[in-house]
Amino acid sequence: MTTSTQGPSIIPLEGVAIAKLPGPVGRKKPNRSYRHEQRSGLAMLAPAIVLLILFILIPAGLAFGLAFTNARLISPYPATFAGLDNFVRLFQDASFGRALLNVAYFAIVVVPLQAGLALVMALLINTRIRGTTFFRTIYFLPVVTSMVVVSLLWVFLYREDGLLNVLLSKATFGLVTGPDWLGETATAMPAIILMSVWQGVGFHMIIWLSGLQTISAELYEAADIDGVSRWQKFRYITWPGLRATRSLILVTITIAALSLFTQVSVMTQGGPLDSTTTVVYQAVESGFRQQETSYASAISLVFFVIVLIISAIQRLLTREKV
Repeated sequence: MTTSTQGPSIIPLEGVAIAKLPGPVGRKKPNRSYRHEQRSGLAMLAPAIVLLILFILIPAGLAFGLAFTNARLISPYPATFAGLDNFVRLFQDASFGRALLNVAYFAIVVVPLQAGLALVMALLINTRIRGTTFFRTIYFLPVVTSMVVVSLLWVFLYREDGLLNVLLSKATFGLVTGPDWLGETATAMPAIILMSVWQGVGFHMIIWLSGLQTISAELYEAADIDGVSRWQKFRYITWPGLRATRSLILVTITIAALSLFTQVSVMTQGGPLDSTTTVVYQAVESGFRQQETSYASAISLVFFVIVLIISAIQRLLTREKV
């Protein structure tokens, strides 16, 4: 009796169809359609990649290199290697320390205030009643307006004879006269904070609103059946459902707050007495007005490291726990 190495023999029965078992599954080669889709995708990505290289990677590399030289914007002498001289000068500069404190003050106030106000606005308009579309448009309108235009508008509001002080005087029957909001050290930064929150809150309201609309309505229906209060629904349904959204908003508002520049450049130029100067504003002033390109590059490099560390800490604190 011989033993077959092909497995047990199968005796076909008459009138019964025997299906042929498929052989070993091999890796299929990509067809022409798949390769064509790959090339099309790369072609669509190419412009973005080129712009990213030209306007992000190359300037970042140049800034890193210039930070260790004595290069100036306009100079007949070639740049030479200066080591850590720019960084030593930077950390001995009292203006840079004041700029860091101003940025920290701005971020500490703006981040929770803007995020919280945007969430309240999103909760108010996340209903199916008449007029919500109108209010969404009104709240979002300052976002699509240029920050330069908004800053110029608020400069007129903050003047000593501006609309804000006129309203304040009339509301108190002339007993209170408003200060020069942008000309005094005690009020300049709070004035910029108020304007910045007003301008940017609509954008983050839309992000909160998109997060709210991803939460299943069945959860709220079940909570209504169980007689859950509004606060309990927010605490146990809405807030946990916004985990990813609040992480995104926290990071975006923080980076925008640390990058404060336009409002300061238009409204106060860093004054009075450096009470509103920021790191980015100081870097631009050093690089273009004072023409110290290397020193401005050192400021930018330190600022990049600070933002990177803060973003990493935020990501660590807000990451989803398994």
